[in-house]
Amino acid sequence: MEAYVALTIENEVGFIEFYHPNRNSMPSDVLSKLEGTIIKAGKNDEIKVIVLKSGGDRTFCAGASFNEVIAINNEASGKKFFLGFANVINAMRKCPKLIIGRIQGKTVGGGVGLAAATDYCLATQYASIRLSELSIGIGPFVIEPAVSRKIGVTAMSQMTIDAETFFSPKFALDKGLYADVFETTEVLDDAVKTLAEKLAAYNPEALSEMKKVFWKGTEHWDDLLSERAEMSGRLVLSEFTKHTLKRFR
Repeated sequence: MEAYVALTIENEVGFIEFYHPNRNSMPSDVLSKLEGTIIKAGKNDEIKVIVLKSGGDRTFCAGASFNEVIAINNEASGKKFFLGFANVINAMRKCPKLIIGRIQGKTVGGGVGLAAATDYCLATQYASIRLSELSIGIGPFVIEPAVSRKIGVTAMSQMTIDAETFFSPKFALDKGLYADVFETTEVLDDAVKTLAEKLAAYNPEALSEMKKVFWKGTEHWDDLLSERAEMSGRLVLSEFTKHTLKRFR
């Protein structure tokens, strides 16, 4: 299957699904389509609540596309690539609709950032998380504000420093990234559908105002995430990172 980003509407719930055959990794074109789809769904009056999900039954998101990261050859292209995740996070932050995350499997790096940028996140017992960036010579700079906001600086720094470890769904639940964890994808999907349709029946003005409350204090993130993307774009050019990434070809 080829990569895609799709939006479907059911019972006033907008389901945004992204997919990439390489474990749902995120090259620039997928990130751009995802950003645009979130903005589009936010403006669609037929949609009251959004669900963010990925295709397949295993990995939710493997993070950045290693092949595209390896191809970065100057700071400008590096910043442009990492702005892809920044733009998606900012689109989620600014979206006037509540976004529910549906995390069916492991998620790494930028995928953890996407989960953290949802307003309410549900997962399965297979949805372990890892921030692997430091081990390849960069760091989770772009997603850090979203992750720290959701689980706190202490937990975020623990994951960042222990960069080669997958942290369990229970860890994510205890730290507040996940609101609940389910045994199977089928039970997860039932819970997501039930919650989303319940929220869609609530006063949309109240939901929109509540979203503003949730994200109060993040108004500077456009500039902040741009600065973080520039930082990542510079570090990805280091000899350490270039050498390390070649192992993942």
